[in-house]
Amino acid sequence: MRPLVAPISDTQAPATIQSGRLLSLDFFRGLTVAAMILVNNPGDWGHIYAPLEHAAWNGWTPTDLIFPFFLFIVGVSITFALGRRDEQKAKQDVIQKVVKRSVTLFLLGLFLNFFPKFDISTVRILGVLQRIAIVYLVCSLLFLKTSPRQQLYILLSVLIGYWLAMTQIPVPGVGYANLEPETNLAAWLDRIILTPAHVYKPAKVWDPEGLFSTVPAIGTGILGMLTGSWLQTNRPIAEKAAWLFAVGCLTLFGGLIWNGFFPINKALWTSSYVLLAGGLAMLVLALCYWLIDGQTKAQNYRWGILPFVAFGVNAITVFFLSGLIPRIMNLIHVTKADGTEVGLKEYLYRTAIAPPFTDPTNASLAGALTFVLIWFGILWWLYRKNVIIKV
Repeated sequence: MRPLVAPISDTQAPATIQSGRLLSLDFFRGLTVAAMILVNNPGDWGHIYAPLEHAAWNGWTPTDLIFPFFLFIVGVSITFALGRRDEQKAKQDVIQKVVKRSVTLFLLGLFLNFFPKFDISTVRILGVLQRIAIVYLVCSLLFLKTSPRQQLYILLSVLIGYWLAMTQIPVPGVGYANLEPETNLAAWLDRIILTPAHVYKPAKVWDPEGLFSTVPAIGTGILGMLTGSWLQTNRPIAEKAAWLFAVGCLTLFGGLIWNGFFPINKALWTSSYVLLAGGLAMLVLALCYWLIDGQTKAQNYRWGILPFVAFGVNAITVFFLSGLIPRIMNLIHVTKADGTEVGLKEYLYRTAIAPPFTDPTNASLAGALTFVLIWFGILWWLYRKNVIIKV
């Protein structure tokens, strides 16, 4: 990762940032990353409010929207980062940079899985950053090599093909197609290719960021790319926001209908889940785009926007470090008054955050919010210094 100075002055109007970034997109990204940190770092994993947990299998909670929102944003960002490079020579140069960035993201995710044991025999190969890397790579190549119309056809082919594969192809060793946690086609592929030693340990024999389910996740990125291409058309902001909102409603409705025969499921990243999450992401972005980039008086509430923009411009950095630092803290053991040893993170939570609360669930939420606020302080300082850490 290398630091990069990106001027963002306090007096700048909250429309498109001079570097080509949309302030509304940075806000949406920051809101998503802050939510991701919140749900990934409760004070006590045994006491969590239901909306801050993932659905057990089929169905969804607000937490299940966070990852697809981020992949959708990745797709939108690709169109703004790569959309002005049309010459073939420039495209070849861009492809090299895309591949390099994808490899870097994948290795960062792999490092998180390795740390702190560094046991190659049991390390989980895939994960959140790895899926981001794959989606970013494939979507970037599609954006450079295909038209929006072709991308739409690819999206439809991916969603329909995945649905047919998961519901029609008999699973070897099982004998029939099914969508159960350990016996579906995606889980079988994870066991065959990744082997049980290298999948998500709580699931044991399949991976929620597994190989086959990454294919429809690419579809989420394509939805973002189509959205980004629309936002770059020469139409009034209000018109673009209105059409995006309308298409988002139709996409969401399509996901709810498809749920009737291909259930919404984050772990499988079902096609209905792609449409549901993508439609909701369009609605949120349309609202942000209209309010932030489309309103000349948006300066009046700029200070309500910037805290999340601070998260958004250094999203990958904060996600990586927010996963690494708690692990480092857990390596530091502290002796409690009763003589038992606990990790530094748990010790700080038990002694400094939890005591004022009688409800352990509220205490757990306070611990998560404290972690988010600490990161906000760090990111706000970086933002004020105009520092963006590029990966």
